Amino acid sequence: MQFLFIIDPPATLKAYKDTSIAMMRAAQARGHAIHICEQPGIAWREGTVSACVTPITLRDDDADWYRAGEPSERTLRSFDAVLMRKDPPFDLEYITSTWLLSAAEREGACVINAPQAVRDHNEKLAIAEFSRFVAPTLVTRDADRVHAWIEEQGDVVLKRLDVMGGENIFRVRVDDPNRNVIVEIMLQGGTRSIMAQRYIPEIVQGDKRILLIDGKPVPYALARIPKAGESRGNLAAGGRGVAQPLSARDREIAETLGPGLAARGLLLVGLDVIGDWLTEVNVTSPTCFREIQDQTGFDVAGLFIEALERRVAARV
Repeated sequence: MQFLFIIDPPATLKAYKDTSIAMMRAAQARGHAIHICEQPGIAWREGTVSACVTPITLRDDDADWYRAGEPSERTLRSFDAVLMRKDPPFDLEYITSTWLLSAAEREGACVINAPQAVRDHNEKLAIAEFSRFVAPTLVTRDADRVHAWIEEQGDVVLKRLDVMGGENIFRVRVDDPNRNVIVEIMLQGGTRSIMAQRYIPEIVQGDKRILLIDGKPVPYALARIPKAGESRGNLAAGGRGVAQPLSARDREIAETLGPGLAARGLLLVGLDVIGDWLTEVNVTSPTCFREIQDQTGFDVAGLFIEALERRVAARV
């Protein structure tokens, strides 16, 4: 098969931990041809979505992880699957890319994850569909509501709805001397909605990333444990990743959400769970394959490529 991966600039990827590279290596090991392109290379012209794509050969050397062939212009429908692996922010350009990918789907392309499903599942706000698994949470752009919520809960976490990696996340206690300015900055004068969630003390034990592949949970989660003095477990914010078997509650959440999300075209989903609470449903470019593989020996990337092969074969 021929797979196209839409990725961030290759020079910015850290091969020793990058999930997209793990996927590409696993696909190549199973005999598939790999091409890459970047978001700006996708275009629609006269009824067809195409991209400037580069064939690559993956190498095991993390310091020099690929060799590139000659770029060419190809239609997206000419590939067996197109995998959207561009990281957020989920800004207007990202949304535009999903519109182009939806157009490619209408021409017959197989796009993973399905662009309509990506648009429908804001990674923070998607938890609203599964409220029985969610800690007390408010979403608003009204400052009075936010302050009332902080007074009620006493200790909350404020999050922007369109960023990743722990960016723009603040823990705010009711007596925080910076409370007013934090709320003002986050809401930007009432022009941006935010999520305010009751602080979950179990964050000290890790923000667990649970991977769903075609609706079924990988048996290990990656607990991202905050560094000293931090309340964010994100690896990008200095958290330490520790692979561990799923708990009974982890499995309950994953097995409840998994089938429905897969039916919507979400082949790969990353659930974030703190303690017993679901905090995010990640659908853009979920990560943590390498950390789980390296610590447990479980072939997450191979499992994903097998699921991708089945999804492609089912279309024929």
